[in-house]
Amino acid sequence: MDALEAIKIRRSIRAYQDKPIPKDMLEKIAEAGHFAATARDVQPWQFIIVTKKDILKKLAEVAENGRFLASAVACIAVFCEDTKYYLEDGCAATENMLLAATSLGIGSCWVAGDKKPYSQQVARLLSVPDKFKLVSLVALGYPISIDEFHVADKKKMSELIHWDKF
Repeated sequence: MDALEAIKIRRSIRAYQDKPIPKDMLEKIAEAGHFAATARDVQPWQFIIVTKKDILKKLAEVAENGRFLASAVACIAVFCEDTKYYLEDGCAATENMLLAATSLGIGSCWVAGDKKPYSQQVARLLSVPDKFKLVSLVALGYPISIDEFHVADKKKMSELIHWDKF
């Protein structure tokens, strides 16, 4: 699948098959995050790939917006050093991982982390040093149905594009 197709069909998937994702595929998804744009080439990110069911369940209990993490087969926690542009860099890495997952036929969903009340609990649960901030949790799993990758209705481009001025 090419990049533009992955961008067009990527959707937030919150229901997963109980089927493990091979380690090399999880590493490819994380690697896509590693190749994200980064301000001043700081690359402040660290990726924690969680596959143990007991930890996924604890993450689901802690992150109120990510209860479905309990049914995911993996999660990549994106942490960044507290640098000037950590949030932008971490978000770029997260988006790259979402697109990589889609291109591999793996469903994903971005669970917010930055500034959420549970961010410190997640950091403690995953033994992350204090100098890092949680940017996102990326839930991963094979979708229950391939139909979940349906193309959602989007606004018309004519409503969004402006030339030279608003």
